[in-house]
Amino acid sequence: MNLATNRIRTLNDELRRNLPSGHAVMTPGIAALGPEAVARTIKTIAVFDDFCHANDPFEEHDFGSFEADGAVILFKIDYYDRALAAHSPDPSDPSVTERVITIMLAEEY
Repeated sequence: MNLATNRIRTLNDELRRNLPSGHAVMTPGIAALGPEAVARTIKTIAVFDDFCHANDPFEEHDFGSFEADGAVILFKIDYYDRALAAHSPDPSDPSVTERVITIMLAEEY
């Protein structure tokens, strides 16, 4: 793994472990599960470590899926410029990147 990929992975792991440190969005389907299920989902994302080549081919830890409360839940981290208007010019550089994690039901994808 190169240095940029390692830095991206580290930054993504930091966001997953501490959602208030960045931007997090949940879909209406996740919100409809209720506050207790949302809290469990956030805790599961924070400790998620089931990354493998099939779900993490670029080794960035930017996507995951798991089953909880009878639903398949997905999370995806995307990289935007600081204005959230376009893709980041360099996802490994936090000074030019805003990370956004989206949490959704698989059926909402």
